[in-house]
Amino acid sequence: MSGQPDGPYGPLIPMPELTPDALRAAVAKIAPSRVPELTRRLFEATTNAQQTQSLAPLRAFIHYWAAFVAIHRHPQRAARLRELELFIDAGEGEPMDAVTEIRQIWEAAEVEAGLR
Repeated sequence: MSGQPDGPYGPLIPMPELTPDALRAAVAKIAPSRVPELTRRLFEATTNAQQTQSLAPLRAFIHYWAAFVAIHRHPQRAARLRELELFIDAGEGEPMDAVTEIRQIWEAAEVEAGLR
């Protein structure tokens, strides 16, 4: 995102391959507290894919976690996202600008991850 530079060191990690194992390794480095959630969601996506005989649940899993990594490998971007989410959760102001900026952060992450 243009208004959110990475600082002198750039992203914390390179963008990983879009595989469950690579995304898990990336999340373990940049947001280790989220690994249990990733593992749970991967299990759910795999189960749903088997039950529905569709790859759509696995594609959705990869899409979400790839964008998550693209956001969180940039500390300033992740901090801004948390700030915006807290603003909305507080319910003390007009949320539309914050919602728009959150959408822009996620869209930029999707592009960065090669999802768009």
